[in-house]
Amino acid sequence: MGCGCGSIRARMMTLEPPRTLSGKAGKIGQVPDAEAWRAWGLSRSGLSRFLRLAQAEVGLKGEVDVLLAGDRTLRRLNREYRGQDKATDVLSFPAAGELAGVHGGDLAISLDTAKRQAEEQGHSLRVEVRVLLLHGLLHLSGMDHETDLGEMAERESGLRARLRLPNGLIERASVEGATAKARSRFPEGMTERKARARAESDPCGMTTKTATATAKARAKARAKADPCGVTTKTATAKATATAAARAFDAKGAKFKREGRDVKQRRGGVRA
Repeated sequence: MGCGCGSIRARMMTLEPPRTLSGKAGKIGQVPDAEAWRAWGLSRSGLSRFLRLAQAEVGLKGEVDVLLAGDRTLRRLNREYRGQDKATDVLSFPAAGELAGVHGGDLAISLDTAKRQAEEQGHSLRVEVRVLLLHGLLHLSGMDHETDLGEMAERESGLRARLRLPNGLIERASVEGATAKARSRFPEGMTERKARARAESDPCGMTTKTATATAKARAKARAKADPCGVTTKTATAKATATAAARAFDAKGAKFKREGRDVKQRRGGVRA
């Protein structure tokens, strides 16, 4: 996901056919449009209706052009407009200032990436494309989750609920980040399911933080009550003195016993 600059030229809803179809036909332009839509399992009219509805909810004015393509095209656009040589799920190209209100901007979506993400999230490609359309429209309206303080995430969450869409891109990124963090704290061999469960139940690591804070508070209290460690030093010195005294008493008792034995032996000698 990302926001580019400039504009890509596309019709209201342009679909590149799958490479398997374009390869059989020889050229992309020779693949019948209806066949390309059937190959992806998508509906032009259905996506167009959703686009108009989502655009109205976002409050974005002007015509929005959408290009549905593959990873190769998205990688080329991402490299050309953002300097990142890799494919991505959705790119947003805001309209130039002088076209505000007339042209809302352009969106480019990779159906290859969208299909993989749909499988990971457990829903259809049709649903995933709608999630990406909404995310892109928010970028076209001027929002940017990479620089704001959570406003876009909050806005997207509310619109997803109104449009009955599953988790959006921003929320997924937060969960994945927390899961990766939790997984790094688990012993090697811990299952990903347990790591994800821990991340979802304690996404900010509050349990660990609380335990650490409690330990620090106890240490601080002990240090305040005995700043120089006098109590510990006194107890150690007392224990050492007691042990020395016991050793001295034992040695003295031994000397006394040996003196009595010598005296007794002398008293028994006769001339």
